[in-house]
Amino acid sequence: MTSQPGAMAGLRVIDLTRVLGGPYCTQILADHGADVVKVEPPAGDETRDWGPPFHDDDAAYFIGTNRNKRSIGLDLASDGGRAVLMKMLETADVLIENFKPGTLDKWGIGNDFLRAKFPALIHCRISGFGADGPHGGHPGYDAIIQSMVGLMASTGSPESGPTRIGVALVDMSTGLYAATGILMALAERARSGKGQFLETTLYEVGLAIMHPHTANYFMHGKPPALTGNEHPNLVPYAVFPARDGNIFMGVGNDGTFRKLMKELGRPELGTDPRFARNRDRIAHRDELRAVLVDILKDLDAEPLCRRLLAAGLPAGPVQSIDKALSNEHTKSRGDVIEKDWYKGVASPIRFDRTKASLRRVPPKFSQHTDEVLGEFGYSAKEIADLRASGVVVGERKR
Repeated sequence: MTSQPGAMAGLRVIDLTRVLGGPYCTQILADHGADVVKVEPPAGDETRDWGPPFHDDDAAYFIGTNRNKRSIGLDLASDGGRAVLMKMLETADVLIENFKPGTLDKWGIGNDFLRAKFPALIHCRISGFGADGPHGGHPGYDAIIQSMVGLMASTGSPESGPTRIGVALVDMSTGLYAATGILMALAERARSGKGQFLETTLYEVGLAIMHPHTANYFMHGKPPALTGNEHPNLVPYAVFPARDGNIFMGVGNDGTFRKLMKELGRPELGTDPRFARNRDRIAHRDELRAVLVDILKDLDAEPLCRRLLAAGLPAGPVQSIDKALSNEHTKSRGDVIEKDWYKGVASPIRFDRTKASLRRVPPKFSQHTDEVLGEFGYSAKEIADLRASGVVVGERKR
């Protein structure tokens, strides 16, 4: 990840978001060259405190989603703070925020005002549930949405009961959808010359990523059962124990199953009436699992997975994050990036010309205030006056 212009170079983003979904969205844009100005409240982004572990006073949680950005501390609850924001928006392409719906309206800078004052501005809001509906305006949190949209009820085993997915899947997916929406709005603006408002909610993203469970439910009317690592529509597609560890094998069609059985030394199972078609394998799921467990008990996980992958068969060892980050494929692809003290996972969006780059480590709170305000036309004295009045904040008010 060398420093160079990216696909989003020249795009200016004013980022008023905190926590995860918004910062994850803007880091995607920043990695690819956008100038992202992170405007933080006087207490800072709360994830700066979500540790340990910490680098100086900033938690790894914050550091993981805020590289390639500049930070300014600004009290938007004050008239002076909002005046500074208006000045910044004069040359901005995108405003992204995750305030509770109605907050900007209360401050007199809601979407109608922004649309009239900055007609080319793309205003993106991330919220929990949106502004209307029975839960309109309510706060949304990843795990709460997981519980409400059916993710927890379809994750886990009969023994474990409903289980939260171990990463903030809804928050991060919301960030991805928001980034996609912003890019769509930019593409449309190139034709119309007009900006627009877009909203991405955690609740609706949670529903949107529930495939194939929603599609299955619409078809047969049955909620998914808790099946652990098993797939509701494919067999085999699960974790299996090998001699020295677990592996995951997935089969997407009948031809692949026959090939897998041949590779495992049991070609006759590929045409066994119980297992020949996927619908048959689903009906005889437990029988097939018992057969595969017996075959795999004498095989070592990593050599087996390498052999299956080389044969074009989907399989991988179940490994911890330390092994994932240090294995040879990760190294050869350059998936871990470093600068000074910082280390992170590279952008997975790979262009051949306009490559992503690591230009800035995650900022300290309000680190770039003078630099940013100077670019927006403020003199040194004006910046000093803003600091003295408390509009611009140089140190976090905890």
